[in-house]
Amino acid sequence: MPQALTIKKIDGKPGKVWYPLQIKEVPKPAPGPNEVLVRLHAAALNHRDFFIRQHLYPGISFEHPMLADGYGTVEAAGAGAGSLVGQRVVLTPCRGWAASPDGPEDAAAFTVVGSAALTPAGTAQDYVVVPATEVEPAPPHLSAHEAAALPLVGLTGWRALVTKALRGRVDDAAGRNVLVTGIGGGVALSVLQFAAAMGCNVFVTSGDLAKLERARRLGAAGGVSYREPDWDRKLAALLPRSRPYLDAVVDGAGGDIVARTVRLLRPGAVVSVYGMTVGPRMDWLMQAVMKNVDLRGTTMGSRAEFRDMVAFVRERRIRPVVSRVVRGLDSLDAVDGLFDDMRAGRQFGKLVIDISSDEAAGDAAPAASKL
Repeated sequence: MPQALTIKKIDGKPGKVWYPLQIKEVPKPAPGPNEVLVRLHAAALNHRDFFIRQHLYPGISFEHPMLADGYGTVEAAGAGAGSLVGQRVVLTPCRGWAASPDGPEDAAAFTVVGSAALTPAGTAQDYVVVPATEVEPAPPHLSAHEAAALPLVGLTGWRALVTKALRGRVDDAAGRNVLVTGIGGGVALSVLQFAAAMGCNVFVTSGDLAKLERARRLGAAGGVSYREPDWDRKLAALLPRSRPYLDAVVDGAGGDIVARTVRLLRPGAVVSVYGMTVGPRMDWLMQAVMKNVDLRGTTMGSRAEFRDMVAFVRERRIRPVVSRVVRGLDSLDAVDGLFDDMRAGRQFGKLVIDISSDEAAGDAAPAASKL
């Protein structure tokens, strides 16, 4: 029988509870009209899943399979679904957002996939049925694990960088100075790779010197440790003399990022914020107002942005960074170990579950460059 990985409901308050993982046997689904059946080969974790297990995320389901990131092969197609059988695909990690650059067309209908009340889809299972419009052909240069690592962080990073920080102007991105905070997380690494591929000068922060060095090997022009009390001054010293300012900051931490960078931001620069791991508030300074700095919030992205992101990855042959892989949905202790990595901040890149590929599991070997 096919299997699905879900969370088990137990008593506990949000932020205090830790929902256990459980495996369920489920019937093999069949595609209806305009749907495809995908045999999943690999799936990947996101911080959203970590928050779900603590009941710190809205609209969760204990019945629907976990995880938003998935890669697999189309095994069957319903009437009207086209000629996708045999195609290797990546799955759209959200539903209810077609193309608007402003946000979901109907906010009440938008949801991220996995343990979600609004959609039964989830990638932590052997098979999933999805609308044929919710898959993209996987870039052929990617391994199964790399392809599974791409969807959610790639989409989030693409919108944060391209739609928000660059205001859609990819063609003249070369030469711009972009700061990406918290390197090592999947979104930050995606932004680094995308921006470097566009010719931007990318600078990064981390509390781990080894992560800064790995980021340089991925194309970062330089990096500073945010544990240094004067890290903003050290960053200023790294900026090129011909362009001694930041054009954009792409941030997932919040906190004092504006106060730290405002003197480095050019007039009209953009601070694109996709998360606030430091806390649910951040400072906004009058100095930023006087410089016409644009603070732009962003989360996830549209189906159209997902298509554009996958096409860019295919064209530029970008390889998502994979930190560690475990094999088997039913290897609950091993999967819990991935969540332990996330809790401790040990990962550099994505944490992946191999479901049915023939690739080796384990720690990913560092590469000189993924670009």
